[in-house]
Amino acid sequence: MNLTYLSYLKIPELLELQKRQSDPPEHDEMLFIIIHQTYELWFKQILHEFDRLEAQMRSGESWGAVKTLRRVLTILKTLVAQIDILETMTPLQFLSFRNFLQDSSGFQSKQFRQLEIRLGIRYGSITAAHPELAASLEAPILWEAVQGWLNGRGHAAPPVARTGATHGLAFEPTEAMQDVLTHIMRHDPEAALVLELLVDFDEGLQEWRYRHVKMVERTIGTKKGTGGSDGVDYLKRTLFHPVFPDLWAIRARF
Repeated sequence: MNLTYLSYLKIPELLELQKRQSDPPEHDEMLFIIIHQTYELWFKQILHEFDRLEAQMRSGESWGAVKTLRRVLTILKTLVAQIDILETMTPLQFLSFRNFLQDSSGFQSKQFRQLEIRLGIRYGSITAAHPELAASLEAPILWEAVQGWLNGRGHAAPPVARTGATHGLAFEPTEAMQDVLTHIMRHDPEAALVLELLVDFDEGLQEWRYRHVKMVERTIGTKKGTGGSDGVDYLKRTLFHPVFPDLWAIRARF
C-alpha cells in the first residue's frame, strides 16, 4: 500500500481518540480534550528537543543549540496561546462536564513531570503519581549539560551543587557559577547568546505557569481540582521559581 497523508499521520486513528465522557455529550468537552491532547504532543516534542539540545552541548555545537532552543521557545509561545483558546470556555460550560472527569487531573501528566525532572524541579507528588519516574530523579539534568558545555569552551564552570531536595530545585545557585557566567556574558558572545536563550526559556515557562494558574482560577475559583488536587493553591506555589537561578542572579552585576 502506498504511503498517504492519512496513513503516514494515522489520521483516522487520531480522530478516534476524542471520547467524551459526558452523558449526554457536552459540546465543550470536545475542546477540553483536544487542547489537553495537543499539550501532551507538545510536551513530547519539547522532551524530544531536549534530547537534541543535550547532545549538541556534549559535542560543543553551540549554534545547533541556538536553533534548538529557538524552536522550544516557539513551542512555549504556542502553549501559552492555547490557553487563550481554552478561556473561550466559561466556568458554566466547564461545569457541564467536570463531574464526568472523575479522578483525572493534569497533575497526572507523566510527560510534564518528565520535563520538570529534566529541569531539576522536584515535587514529592512526582513519584506518588508516577512511581516509574523515581529512577530518573538521579539522571543528569539540563543545567548539568550546560555546565559540561561551558567547561568544553574552557570556562571552568564548577560542578552543579545537587541538594537532594524533594521539593523545589534539586540544585542550588552558587557564587562560583555566577562568577563564571558573569565573565562569559562579558567575554564570550556566542556562549552568552545560548545562555540568554535559556533565560528566555525560563521566563517562557514561568509565563505559561502564570497563565495556566489564572485560567484555572477564573474557571473553578478556589475549588479543589479534579482528582482531589489542591487546584489553584498548588499551582500558585509553582509560580516565580526560576529553573536557572544563577542566570537570574547575575542580572544585578551588570
